[in-house]
Amino acid sequence: MVEPSAIFSIAMGATLIAVVLAAVHHAEVVAHKVGEPFGTLILALAITVIEVSLIVSIMLSDKTGGSAMLARDTVFAAIMILLTGIIGICLLVGGYRFKEQLFVKQGVSASLIALTAITILTLVLPNYTTTESGPSYANNQLIFIAIMSLVLYLGFVGVQAGRHRDYFLPEDKSSAESEDEHAVPPNTLTTILSLVFLIIALTSVVLLSKKLSPDIESFVFELGAPKSLVGIIIATVILLPEGLAALRAARNNRLQTSLNLALGSALASIGLTIPAVAIVTQLTDMEVILGIDAKSTLLLVTSLFTISIAFSAGRTNILQGIVLLVLFATYLFTTVIP
Repeated sequence: MVEPSAIFSIAMGATLIAVVLAAVHHAEVVAHKVGEPFGTLILALAITVIEVSLIVSIMLSDKTGGSAMLARDTVFAAIMILLTGIIGICLLVGGYRFKEQLFVKQGVSASLIALTAITILTLVLPNYTTTESGPSYANNQLIFIAIMSLVLYLGFVGVQAGRHRDYFLPEDKSSAESEDEHAVPPNTLTTILSLVFLIIALTSVVLLSKKLSPDIESFVFELGAPKSLVGIIIATVILLPEGLAALRAARNNRLQTSLNLALGSALASIGLTIPAVAIVTQLTDMEVILGIDAKSTLLLVTSLFTISIAFSAGRTNILQGIVLLVLFATYLFTTVIP
């Protein structure tokens, strides 16, 4: 006989999936109204703000000190999911349906340059500083890196939304136009309502994820897997709206939109999370561990190197998606069985 607590958890999980699907719908309404690249920027920012809120709330509510690695695990999981999982499935599906897909190299290059710098500074460099023992920054170092993370992210947003906006528009504009030419943009009232419902839906995702986190931790403990798997599961749930939106764009031959979502979200995940964590540590005197281990560093560098090569030609095919998904599967497998 199924226990009532298990039934309640299953019901919450089903509700969570329904809320995620609602978030995707409302995000696409807003994106269709404001156009590219602002639509994907709004979705990336909204989800990242919710992710940051979840991390901070768990850190503040944890009195045992077990959340010192939560920000690191969640951010690293989000980056690997976005870079290898979401982009990988988009390239696989897009390559299968259209053989080759086009994108603007300048926009992807700008994203990868900023992403490479910000990931190394926040997740790798702490292992090699000597002021603080272990994979952690001293307080003044953490503040400096938080400011640099914000500088990199805001610089990227300035390029994406302003100075070089055309770098992030579809290379093959005819495909995007043919997809949307019969769809009338929503009116202002509909857009505002969708934006409000999007925020409500994303907030609900966080609250439900937080409520389910004890059950997730119990499940991970029963598997005998490392606690970092909890961060992967939470990050997957939070990124599900973006993943579905990116996949739908790739299926409609709008790969540039998929890449804007994935790479922009990876940058926002670090660029907003690390400053928020730095503020929390300064106010509460909590410890935070940012440096990832050698295995994770190797996977991160391999993923960044592979994706840089994959996007060097200005067009993609199915093999690149397969390679990225293999890296994603390796990441998941070595997390469960380190």
